[in-house]
Amino acid sequence: MDQQQHNQESVPLLGMSGIDKSFPGVRALRDVNLELGRGEVLALVGENGAGKSTLIKILGGAYQPDEGEILLNGQAAHVSSPTLAQAAGISIIYQEFNLIPDLTVRENIFLGRERTRHGFIKANEERQAAEELFRKIGLSVDPDARCRDLTVAQQQTVEIAKALSVNAGIIVMDEPTATLTSQEVECLFDIIRDLKAHGIGIIYISHRLDEIFDVADRVMVLRDGMHVGTRRVCDITRENLIELMVGRPLEAEFPKRTATLGPERLRVEGLHRGKAVQEVSFTVQAGEVLGFSGLVGAGRTETMRIVFGADRPDRGRFFINGEETEIRNPREAMAKRICLLTEDRKGQGLALAHSVRENFGLPNLRRFTRGLFLDQRREREEFAGYIDALRIKVSDQEQETENLSGGNQQKLVLAKWLARNADIIIIDEPTRGIDVGAKYEIYLLMNQLAAEGKAIIMISSELPEILGMSDRVIVMHEGRVKGEITDVANATQEDILAMAVG
Repeated sequence: MDQQQHNQESVPLLGMSGIDKSFPGVRALRDVNLELGRGEVLALVGENGAGKSTLIKILGGAYQPDEGEILLNGQAAHVSSPTLAQAAGISIIYQEFNLIPDLTVRENIFLGRERTRHGFIKANEERQAAEELFRKIGLSVDPDARCRDLTVAQQQTVEIAKALSVNAGIIVMDEPTATLTSQEVECLFDIIRDLKAHGIGIIYISHRLDEIFDVADRVMVLRDGMHVGTRRVCDITRENLIELMVGRPLEAEFPKRTATLGPERLRVEGLHRGKAVQEVSFTVQAGEVLGFSGLVGAGRTETMRIVFGADRPDRGRFFINGEETEIRNPREAMAKRICLLTEDRKGQGLALAHSVRENFGLPNLRRFTRGLFLDQRREREEFAGYIDALRIKVSDQEQETENLSGGNQQKLVLAKWLARNADIIIIDEPTRGIDVGAKYEIYLLMNQLAAEGKAIIMISSELPEILGMSDRVIVMHEGRVKGEITDVANATQEDILAMAVG
């Protein structure tokens, strides 16, 4: 019996071997192999477009492989639908949660698997079962709360509870920390360690390399649809991992530049809006990258929405190139050569169902129209220049925007604003959800724009990014400026956090 149990434990929980998948014109995966053990966290990394999402959708039954097989506990499994995947103990927590906002936590957990008697839902039994699931996770969430009223971290906890409710042995987490605070990330890691202790295998997808070294046992790298290596985390350095991902050594994670500062581009004085923004003042010069740091809810995004005219302040003054001015709406901001790349590029920065050309043209329609007609030829020619200059990977200009990788979507947003020749460029979370290779290209673009005399204001929750890219850093806490760091080269993450926590 002991020998049989030992043999069973030595068999991988999950094996995917020889996985091939092609779409029209694209070979997404080529002979990919993946192995996951019991109680193991396997990090799955790679640049956008490397094949991570395709591989996970095959595991989850959303896609069928052209070649290859899936083994669960050493036995061949035919996972031909998401329902069969769930029945086999595979749960996938996508970056965009699959929760229905108007339903309660309990209703979401048991949706489609309601516990009934004579046609009536046994709500009390479900409530008790939900409470027990949250006890296992080590967090308290009200089973009767509506999901729309929960924080992002609580919604993620509900997704984990859903996975456990179907006795999942394999849980896939796709960018689980993208919108979490540092405290919430630590809480998630505690949950993951507890799941490991109960023998659950976890596939962890993230672009945040620090997290991989914190939480993963092994890391598997995909590049251009191929499996280029799997390493134990204790046997690989951050630099080795980046080189595996991009296929070349990066001289530095953050490209160096010498800032040549010009005249003041923007001055903001005494900006105030309710409790979100309170007496905020700052300046930014031509050629400068000004970083804004702070915890979630510090008021950084709210401040920049006012600067762009998306929200009206209770009071405050704006000076552009030394002259006082009003900014009452985004149209006026754009006329004054201010642009804003929003934190939520998919929800606010792009019309995903439209072509890349149409998205490029939207803020520039006045320049591309003659009378009542759109001059598509001029629009195409100008966009083609930005495709080349920014190295945007598109099949053609009519490609649907939602089919671009995160990095290329970010470049598209940047292209449409650069076409307006903005002098003050506000970028909110410039590399959220973007792989390390695309991050480097975005950083190079930011440096290039600064060298051309643009003023860059960068909001980022990633402290290495703030320290690596900024010439000066402003730290906010609860709507107020708590401090400023001018000697960024000698500053530490602890210096910023000390100010950020108030």
